Amino acid sequence: MTNPHGSFIWYELMTPDPDAAKSFYDAVVGWDIEAQPAGEMDYRMITIPGAGNAGGVLRLTDEMQSHGARPVWLGYLGVDDVDAMITAVEHAGGKTLMPANDMPGVGRIAMIADPQGAPLYIMKPTPPPGNESVVSDVFSVDETRHVRWNELATSDPDAAITFYKRHFGWHQEGDMDMGDMGKYRFLQHGGVAIGAVMPTTSASQWRYYIGVDDIDRAIAAIDAGGGKVVEGPHPIPGGEFSLHATDPHGTAFGLVGPRKS
Repeated sequence: MTNPHGSFIWYELMTPDPDAAKSFYDAVVGWDIEAQPAGEMDYRMITIPGAGNAGGVLRLTDEMQSHGARPVWLGYLGVDDVDAMITAVEHAGGKTLMPANDMPGVGRIAMIADPQGAPLYIMKPTPPPGNESVVSDVFSVDETRHVRWNELATSDPDAAITFYKRHFGWHQEGDMDMGDMGKYRFLQHGGVAIGAVMPTTSASQWRYYIGVDDIDRAIAAIDAGGGKVVEGPHPIPGGEFSLHATDPHGTAFGLVGPRKS
């Protein structure tokens, strides 16, 4: 893939029940998650009907959960050199959660935690034969059924911003005052607004906001599917609304979209 170093190139839901995830997210977002895995590993593509893929779903096995894995959404950052990035992350105070390994036909991948503890993948993808110039479009600032915003809640916003600017080529410009909660500081990459950083007193983590066609329709689907709206919907600049929610397994995610009713 030819996305610049530091781009979000994939999103993955880790869950103990991919079948339940398909039922829930297909209804909420409008996806068509694969009903069955294509290979030996239970990994299913999140497909956007008529528009490619939005990410993947990995089944959490009992063994994974016995080693501490929990249901979570994780983002993948494309990097020029996975091993060099692991070294840089560790020197900066971060950790390697999963050592680098090569996945045939997919690429070289590792899981890290930034210096404040927020986990994410880093990856040097292998482009499809004959399509070496392919670009990942799983992140979009305005398309429904794609991740549209990447939000980092962190124990140390200043240090986190310095880390991602230095190692992934991001920028930080502009903010919004949240009163006692501090500042909501906007992030850019390649001139595109990709998300924001905010302070938290809880564990540092990323939250990903998925675009939907109608926030009220999505809320009804969350309720019907056994999920829970935790906060919102709140109006955001541009006339749309955002919310925080959890799926039936307690996995946190966000939604953003218009209100049509």
